[in-house]
Amino acid sequence: MYVPKLYRSEDYNVMKEIIRENAFAMLISSGDRIRATHSMMMLNEDDPENTYIETHISRANPQSKTLKNGDEVLCDFLGAHSYISSSWYDHINVSTWNYEAVQIYGKVQLMDQEELYKHLEKLTSRFEKNQQCPMMVEDMGRAFVEKEMKGAFGIKIIPDEIFIQQKLSQNRKEHDFQNIISNLENGSDNERKTADQMKKLKR
Repeated sequence: MYVPKLYRSEDYNVMKEIIRENAFAMLISSGDRIRATHSMMMLNEDDPENTYIETHISRANPQSKTLKNGDEVLCDFLGAHSYISSSWYDHINVSTWNYEAVQIYGKVQLMDQEELYKHLEKLTSRFEKNQQCPMMVEDMGRAFVEKEMKGAFGIKIIPDEIFIQQKLSQNRKEHDFQNIISNLENGSDNERKTADQMKKLKR
């Protein structure tokens, strides 16, 4: 990912927030051909010194047929993003797009059955816990879950390179910067989220 210096972040808390809030991301590989799959991804921070991404895709997916231990993949996360109208400046300029993004290059490690089971437990718990009537993996019974697991292909991605980008109008003078925030705050949920991320830059 091309990241101009002005928009580059080295803040791993920003990375974690983007991944946590935008977990449905793109898994990209280039084995027999370029392949991409949207999949649910989680950061595994059991060992803070060796954080990695875990995910799973369908075994019926052609991408699962080509991935093997040691292959390089790219995980692409898109955070808050919004159109920025040129009418929001106090001078003539071009319109643009504000956005946050994380790209992680890493090596594949295939999950064994127990790792996949624990991955599904954590993933389900994360998204079920706020439901009115949560259905956790343990409620389904081990035999049922292991039967369903036959259709899942679990992988870990061990990071090699991490790119964090926050393109949030840092190149604009204060008046225009605040006017952009004001306009975004009157928009959609995603526009308001972009405004919130811009305000965090000033804290």
